[in-house]
Amino acid sequence: MFRHRPSTPEWFTADDSVLGVALVFPLQGPAGIFGPTCELCARLAAEEVNRAGGVLGRELRLVPVDGGGTPREIADHVEALVDLGVVQGVTGWHISSVRQALAPRIAHRVPYVYTALYEGGEHTAGVFLTSETPHDQLRPAMTLLANERRVRRWFVVGNDYVWPRRTARAAHGYAHASGGTVEGEVYLPLGTHDFEPVLRHIERSEADAVLMLLVGSDAVRFNRAFAAFGLPARCLRLSTLMDENMLMASGPSATEDLYSTAGFFASLANQGTLDFHGQYAGRYGVEAPALGSLGESCYEGVLLLAALLRRAGTLDVTAIGAAADTVSYEGPRGLLRLRGRHVRQRIYLARAEGLDFDVLTELDLQGPGP
Repeated sequence: MFRHRPSTPEWFTADDSVLGVALVFPLQGPAGIFGPTCELCARLAAEEVNRAGGVLGRELRLVPVDGGGTPREIADHVEALVDLGVVQGVTGWHISSVRQALAPRIAHRVPYVYTALYEGGEHTAGVFLTSETPHDQLRPAMTLLANERRVRRWFVVGNDYVWPRRTARAAHGYAHASGGTVEGEVYLPLGTHDFEPVLRHIERSEADAVLMLLVGSDAVRFNRAFAAFGLPARCLRLSTLMDENMLMASGPSATEDLYSTAGFFASLANQGTLDFHGQYAGRYGVEAPALGSLGESCYEGVLLLAALLRRAGTLDVTAIGAAADTVSYEGPRGLLRLRGRHVRQRIYLARAEGLDFDVLTELDLQGPGP
């Protein structure tokens, strides 16, 4: 059956001197709020790779793809680029429903480095993952808040797709292990604006804490509505997806008692983070979008893809997978290695202080993740 090919700009052509990489990141929808920093960080990494000689003797060139559309449209677009020989790899931050549509179509043909925090359990050959999963990110954060803030009753508010629902399923077990319960769950369509019904539900539940599993501007609007409803006085919030751009958009009056957990915060006072700030500001200026974990993940995605190809010495996905557990790369989070196609990493808990994050502690990780 004939499949429609998306139109491509004239420069989207196969070129043996260039290694094309589809950078799939959001330009629209709720996640579009952090799309610009994702692109800038990825381009910074590509320039770094090319200064070091490129990959397999070829210049690494990013091909931007809007990851904020429907999963099927995005998968169609990226698969067409692979079919045409325009790209030999894929990376970027996009939601799990996009990954689920995309991976079966392209991961057996080209390496696919997925940089978004996600629900865990992705084991498709050819997919490599740089970011956090609930086992390492949410579990220790909920345990610490149970111990330090006496949280016993959780309420989950998430968007209605695979990442929030599967993460919430795990959260039930984490809450129970700490002597608590999940009192209620509400899942809302991406792009929700009216949060009053769910806020009234939270109020009736007498929850101690809200687990926010909302994407981008949805989380921003929820934070504002939560504050306007007066709930911060009785109920803390924990988000596993809250970067500096979202924090700034929420505003300081809407971030009281808001916690976030991630593998990177721009306020981390270590040499890797400070160097990354310097590179980013030196390249794009002080008016560039704020650095955060989501943009930083795209920087790492490009570095990991280059490291995988260099180690394997080939574009063959089977050979790349066979060599993956010997691959390491150095970025703003230090020297990182793959295990089971997932990057092993440190995770932190931070609390919002106005328009920035105060990193409180490195979380205690125990046992292998999913």
